[in-house]
Amino acid sequence: MRGGAGRFESSRRVPDPHAIIGTGLPRPARRLPARWAGDSRHGPLLSLYELTVGLRYTRARRGSGRNTFISFIALMSMAGIALGVAALIVVLSVMNGFQEELRNRILSVASHIEIRGLPVLADDAEVARLALANPRVKAAAPYVLGQAMLSAGDANRGALVRGIDPARESAVADIGSHMRAGSLEDLKPGGFGIVLGGELARALGVRIGDTVVVITPQGTMTPAGTLPRLKSFRVVGVFEVGMYEFDSGLALIDLDDAKKLYRLPGVSGVRLKLDDLFAAPEVARALARTLPIDAEVRDWTRSHANFFRAVQIEKRVMFIILTLIIAVAAFNIVSAQVMTVTDKQADIAILRTLGASPASITAIFMIQGALIGCIGTLIGVAGGILLALNVGTVLPAIERLFNVQFLDKTVYYISELPSDLQRGDVVTIAGIALALALVATVYPAWRAAKVNPAEALRYE
Repeated sequence: MRGGAGRFESSRRVPDPHAIIGTGLPRPARRLPARWAGDSRHGPLLSLYELTVGLRYTRARRGSGRNTFISFIALMSMAGIALGVAALIVVLSVMNGFQEELRNRILSVASHIEIRGLPVLADDAEVARLALANPRVKAAAPYVLGQAMLSAGDANRGALVRGIDPARESAVADIGSHMRAGSLEDLKPGGFGIVLGGELARALGVRIGDTVVVITPQGTMTPAGTLPRLKSFRVVGVFEVGMYEFDSGLALIDLDDAKKLYRLPGVSGVRLKLDDLFAAPEVARALARTLPIDAEVRDWTRSHANFFRAVQIEKRVMFIILTLIIAVAAFNIVSAQVMTVTDKQADIAILRTLGASPASITAIFMIQGALIGCIGTLIGVAGGILLALNVGTVLPAIERLFNVQFLDKTVYYISELPSDLQRGDVVTIAGIALALALVATVYPAWRAAKVNPAEALRYE
């Protein structure tokens, strides 16, 4: 047998792959070029018979229980890769959408940059003029900010009271587009009107035209002692930006009324809007160097850094966790491939004796594992993209079906699930899945190439 193996191997003959994998004996061998025997120096890296045998090993033969079980493991590995890829695409898309939605909702109420006085800005017009000299600053608006207790009947709620100039506020924030009732233009100097967040209005039980008492922490000195300062305001509008922090804790009044309420000689600061919100840190540093006043310049990335940092960390952690699903499926490929190698030792030995090189045997089994990874990745990418683009429809249907609520707006700041599918994420996920599947085939293919033909055929 050993001598015969040497003579056959030297002639570089390969069998018909369909006969070897079939149920009968091999057909008579035919002489083929050296590249068919696995010598890559004389042809492409993969020959036709390597591809054919690798594809046939992926399928189970009818009536072969052991092969069926091996193919079942391969199918589960394929399903695991598809599930992991789809889950990772959907989760990253939702995290991207959540980050973008959070940023948009925050900036609909906040501004790109705030110049805060220490404690007030006496000449806000000069500060706005100096800020607008920067070509990236498109608009500026003054504001007054203070804390207060709002009371209506037996209900009391703490809130931030912001004094704004309605004519200039729309240039730096989009809160006017989120009005559910009334308008910002209804805030008139001396009219003592107030616009409330939707949750705050519901908590106080007030509507348009009702009266709300604003109690400020600055007290009024009287012969009887310090008394809190009270002022009645009429509700002229209700806004709802969809972010619980603002909807439940922000009230807007006219700028002049705010100065009177808090007895300020100037304004709290100036809010700026830029042509590019991502340029805010750079513009803020430039303004801090050019403004001759004693003021603090803060951009939106510093004012709400905790929100965006938490989202970014959660996105990275979810990426690592869900990548482990793909890794587990890749380990299943290893087990399926090892079982295939054990089951096909006789076939491997015949291929070796008929001229197949170790590199050719390695290619056959790497093709099988790579095919499982490719199919699983393609299914996962297709399913993940489809679900990510329709997650806003699928999630409400699941909530109605099982009568549950996945997104509590008091916890997640938003009540709807956004999605932002990015091409770079899809390519990265698909590349990782394919790489893991390919790496998983290295050990089984190496083990197949090390099969000794004489030992494998000893008892055949």
